[in-house]
Amino acid sequence: MADIKPRSSDNIDNIRSCKFPDIVDSSQLKAVQLPDPLLASKVVQLLYTNSGVALLALASDTMHKLWKWQRTEHNPSGKSSASIKPELWQPATGALMTNYTSDTKPAEESSGCIALSKNDSYLLSASGGKVSLFNMITFKIMTTFMPPPPAATCLAFDPHDNNFCAVGMEDSTIQIYSVRVDEVKAKLKGHQKQITGLAFSQALDILVSAGADAQLCIWDTEGWEKKKARPIQVPPGHPSPLVGETKVQFHKDQTHLLVVHESQIAVYDSELGCLQSWYPRDSLSAPISTAIYSCDGLVVFTGFLDGAIGVFDADNFRLRCWIAPSAYISSSPIASNKGSGFPVVIAAHPSEPNQIALGMSNGAVHVIEPSDAEPEWVGSSMVP
Repeated sequence: MADIKPRSSDNIDNIRSCKFPDIVDSSQLKAVQLPDPLLASKVVQLLYTNSGVALLALASDTMHKLWKWQRTEHNPSGKSSASIKPELWQPATGALMTNYTSDTKPAEESSGCIALSKNDSYLLSASGGKVSLFNMITFKIMTTFMPPPPAATCLAFDPHDNNFCAVGMEDSTIQIYSVRVDEVKAKLKGHQKQITGLAFSQALDILVSAGADAQLCIWDTEGWEKKKARPIQVPPGHPSPLVGETKVQFHKDQTHLLVVHESQIAVYDSELGCLQSWYPRDSLSAPISTAIYSCDGLVVFTGFLDGAIGVFDADNFRLRCWIAPSAYISSSPIASNKGSGFPVVIAAHPSEPNQIALGMSNGAVHVIEPSDAEPEWVGSSMVP
């Protein structure tokens, strides 16, 4: 595996677009900032419901927020849109979904993790304290488990059976937990630092884990044995070994794996061979903050610490377009009081490949889409 030479995208379009963003003005795309009368705190997790008609955010203050698009005269389909503001939704009781916190760590220091069941009915969530299972209709806590220490840092439902979940822990272990019988079925050890990413492949019957040690591990979901492990590859000129939060996500083909680290985005195969990578070079772009596949797997949306968004072809990491923060961040009260921020997390719509949501470090949530004049994300640098 050490002899594999990954391809890296190094063409002139990448460099030119980093210097000259393709999309700099709000007239060049559709964008909406979601309404939030509650005190805004850093967004640490963000995802669309599987139905695609709602967005769920977890903030660093342990509070969850759920926005729903409604059928109206202006939005007869009721679908999510960057042209229509959704409503911040609560049950009739006015209940809020808030997580337990640790006695030893302030809520604002807790990164938080969430996982939504396939039918959108149940939510697993933790913010440094006990893991809570919420009812998404009533916002009530159905049960709690795994009180710290160690704290849960990453969550993923088993796609074969939503009664099982993988829980990545602060102590670098992964616990396979049965919600139905309230029992840990297996405890996996293979990392040196806390778990920061978990991804199941239903096709391959494996779980891939990533840690703050920048290591990847493959686990067989039948007997939970470790099949393979390796560190992610170090970009040229970068200090070695790598450390820091590492995220993983399977492509829709369930065999290719997107690996995200501040130093790079990369695609690995099912044997942890690096097929291709892209990394910020020189001072042309800031470190990477987050990245995700589009629902059709054709592009990778990548956020940067300076607020920019890069849209890359998934098969070769060629840059389609570069979106400046000025294009989607308006002069809102949040931006004025806390700065414009950067995307901590990007959520990809489950059926609209060009629609994404951005959870920001200043607490704002934005939904963006290409303009009506351009149905897909294509920048001027990509025009022949």
